[in-house]
Amino acid sequence: MAMASVRLDVKAVPGARCDEVAGWLGDRLKIRISAPPEGGRANSAIVRLLAAELGLKAGAIEIVRGQAVAEKTLLITGTPWEAILAKWPRPSPPSPPSHPAR
Repeated sequence: MAMASVRLDVKAVPGARCDEVAGWLGDRLKIRISAPPEGGRANSAIVRLLAAELGLKAGAIEIVRGQAVAEKTLLITGTPWEAILAKWPRPSPPSPPSHPAR
């Protein structure tokens, strides 16, 4: 049976105070990284952080788009989409008003 792979869109914030997954920003997972963007150091830090958070080896995560920009797409092998949502749940959409607007 093939291993689960998912594509995950992220928004990288290099040069942050600490390394952390900050939650969802629209359809992207916002990741703050203390490493600077120079020389691919922030990309490596993103891969290491997500691998550690998901209990995967760093080789299970590949940046497939956006190596040189803040908006990136990652390919994560070895974990299903449900595991990502369980770790970082998406916020619920706002409830509609209980009474119609006049």
